[in-house]
Amino acid sequence: MTKKKVLRGIATAVIAIVAIVWILPIIIVLMDSFKSRTFISLEPFSLPNDQTLVGLENYVQAINRYGFLDAVGWTVFITVGSVAVILICCSMCAWYITRVTSRFSKGMYLLCAISMVVPFQMVMFTLSLVADRLGLDTPWGIIIIYLGFGAGLAVFMFCGFVKSIPIEIEEAALIDGCSPLRTFFSVVLPIMKPTFISTGILEIMWVWNDFLLPYLVLDTNEYKTISIVIQFMKGSYGRVDMGAIMAALIMAVIPVVIFYLLCQKHIIKGVAAGAVKG
Repeated sequence: MTKKKVLRGIATAVIAIVAIVWILPIIIVLMDSFKSRTFISLEPFSLPNDQTLVGLENYVQAINRYGFLDAVGWTVFITVGSVAVILICCSMCAWYITRVTSRFSKGMYLLCAISMVVPFQMVMFTLSLVADRLGLDTPWGIIIIYLGFGAGLAVFMFCGFVKSIPIEIEEAALIDGCSPLRTFFSVVLPIMKPTFISTGILEIMWVWNDFLLPYLVLDTNEYKTISIVIQFMKGSYGRVDMGAIMAALIMAVIPVVIFYLLCQKHIIKGVAAGAVKG
């Protein structure tokens, strides 16, 4: 056995161990979601048996008692709306920044890049106050806020990809009579598809799993996302409905995991495409 094969085997073993460590918490949560509340605390790592198994009772309770389905509806609305606005606005912004050479465009790019390194904790209290005064504490208003926070990464990735598009293609479209807007949507946007998809996937996973921003901004008496509902399952005086929480966590995680597994190749393709000349 050569040295290269030995190193490859060691690397495979290490990666397998890391993968097991990462997936083990999800397996434990899945097992506990079928147990009664008492045995989740007493035997969290054991498989469900005749004594501990409660079937789908925890899932039914999470849906009926805590309004999980309503939370799913608001989460889907906020996620789809936010990601759609981010992709359209940021792709157009990145195209403008890349093609128009001026101090203004360079300043916009620097602001988008800097926004990625600013901790959310620095602005969250001011953001909550401004959102409340401007009436942005609704699922419609929070979409605008997500646009501001998601613009940094999206513009950065789109700019890297636009630099790899030959400008002659756009010049040919302009010569044929296309307006700048039609050139973008008919010529540039179809070419940007790999980065469009990969950026969309990353933004969807971020918005879907986000807790702090909706908790600070939304009026939780009327609108709750999945993460907020799970937080509200912890009652007063330290009372925690662990069964419903475990069931809700599984219902929240499964769609994202399936979505990521189906689209992970687009993430790699889009990031690689955006790194060509970025």
